[in-house]
Amino acid sequence: MKTTQLRTMDDAALKKQMDDLYHELFNLRFQRAAGQMPNFNRLTQVKRDIARVKTILRERVGAQEAQAK
Repeated sequence: MKTTQLRTMDDAALKKQMDDLYHELFNLRFQRAAGQMPNFNRLTQVKRDIARVKTILRERVGAQEAQAK
């Protein structure tokens, strides 16, 4: 997922996206353990997408704290 797409989402949608990504990561880990994983690159992509979502959420929290001061 691209960062520009994530930045257009609101906080609730980002949190929903992060929950979905964690669920997908959970399933991919089981597939890897069972030897049924067709695409190992997807595991890395999901981890990076989670990091992107967390970064954007943290940036927004930091911006709100800066405005409050």
